[in-house]
Amino acid sequence: MGRRPTFDTADVVRASRDLFWDKGLDGTSLPDLEAATGLARSSLYHAFGSKRGLFDAAVDDYLSEIVAPRLALLAGPGGPDAYFASLARDLAAADDRRRGCLLVDTTAGPAARDDALAAVVTSYRRRLFDAFCAALTARGDRDVETTARVLTTMNIGALALARVDRDEAVAVALAARRIAAPSDVSEARAPER
Repeated sequence: MGRRPTFDTADVVRASRDLFWDKGLDGTSLPDLEAATGLARSSLYHAFGSKRGLFDAAVDDYLSEIVAPRLALLAGPGGPDAYFASLARDLAAADDRRRGCLLVDTTAGPAARDDALAAVVTSYRRRLFDAFCAALTARGDRDVETTARVLTTMNIGALALARVDRDEAVAVALAARRIAAPSDVSEARAPER
């Protein structure tokens, strides 16, 4: 009979998630993970099987703790407006290590070579697209799929830019907010010339 872990798995996953978010899957070493979690390599391997197993647990945590609450904004009052207002605020306030999106950042690295990881990123993009479609349909927009596709792309673009140009990332999120506004609200928000 093996020993029970003497650590909080959720804390280990969260610390690892933040490290992967900062450095990416390829850029995070086992010594980095040991330092971030306070666990020895053997404990990490015993609990998660591999560095990739720990990354997968970190992605699951990211989806439930970071992505799901933001997507829930789309179903609430103001839907897309609330979503992009929140995104712009978070991008502006993010610390230098946790800019952007763990999943979007992953697409530039290992997802291109890893079918299972590419499927997770594709699923995230589809989930985002579907949530935009639902929000736009609920308020009676026309051409929902085109607008949802544009908003999804702008969202992902803002998250990708956040790593290198925070101000432009916020500007893209705010532009998406204007595009997402109902027609009568868009006209009211248009800058005066």
